[in-house]
Amino acid sequence: MTPKERYMAVLEGRKPDILPRVPILMQFAAEYIGNNYGAFASDHRVLVEANLRCAEDFGFDQLSCISDPYRETAGFGAEIRFHENSVPECVQPPLSDTDDLSTLTIPDPEKATRMRDRIDAVRLYRERDNNQHSIMGWVEGPGALAADVRGLQDFYMDLLEDPDWCEELLDICAETSRRFALAQITAGADTIGMGDAMCSQVSASTYEDLILPRQKTLIDAIHAAGAKVRLHICGQTRHLWPGINTLGIDIIDVDWMVPLPEIRQALGPKVVLAGNLDPAKELRFGEAKAIRESVLRCYKEAGEPFMAGAGCEIPSGTPHENLKALCEPVIAD
Repeated sequence: MTPKERYMAVLEGRKPDILPRVPILMQFAAEYIGNNYGAFASDHRVLVEANLRCAEDFGFDQLSCISDPYRETAGFGAEIRFHENSVPECVQPPLSDTDDLSTLTIPDPEKATRMRDRIDAVRLYRERDNNQHSIMGWVEGPGALAADVRGLQDFYMDLLEDPDWCEELLDICAETSRRFALAQITAGADTIGMGDAMCSQVSASTYEDLILPRQKTLIDAIHAAGAKVRLHICGQTRHLWPGINTLGIDIIDVDWMVPLPEIRQALGPKVVLAGNLDPAKELRFGEAKAIRESVLRCYKEAGEPFMAGAGCEIPSGTPHENLKALCEPVIAD
């Protein structure tokens, strides 16, 4: 099977030859080709070259467009500052000093510079990869994008103090991400990753009342366009599982502190679990032999369907032999 064929086999309920490997790489990939994080996040050509090289050398099955959380935020007019060795910085969130939502104009993904750069990454993957790998576009989920344009701390306070205003902001954010997702699908992405990490820090009721309905609208639009959805919420998500179980997602990234048997029981036999090795303790500072054993343990605990990966991004400085161990072929049961 090609990497894309085995990836799709799992999503379609068929048996792959080996487990798909779907690690998320950013700074690691940039440094692997002798470049830096700032260039990776600001130039799709660097991002594509880095991921293609890593896919070839380490043997994984999905090419990702993720780089940082501020593509859509830049589309709203925010200045983004790039750094060689750390995550890009939003100099000032667009709503940091105002609650006037009329100041937000939903950006055109093909015209907003940083959004267009990600779409161009999808196009370049499609041109260079010859349909060998899955291509995963990426959007900020409604909650994450709202936090990006408001400021994280302020948005958490808004959720408590003015939920009606938050609903209006979340609607704007969901529509922005919907347009961005559809543009990436049109360009050739077969999967859209949706990052909504801030959700792990809100109550179940806040999540289900305010954020989940907007996630559902976005996910339904992605599915209607013919693509799959990979949900990424860092941290402990146990309190969110009843809501997540209603979303109809295809894949969920499972962070290292989440027990795989528990989330399998909560989400059922159809959702693909991806993960959940500890990115720091096991990947960055662990040993290859133990990583191989952990992949097998995760597979046993998660059951089918499953894809191998870490709980979050592969950290900068991870020994190459450790990533190779994570991606070592495992025959599917």
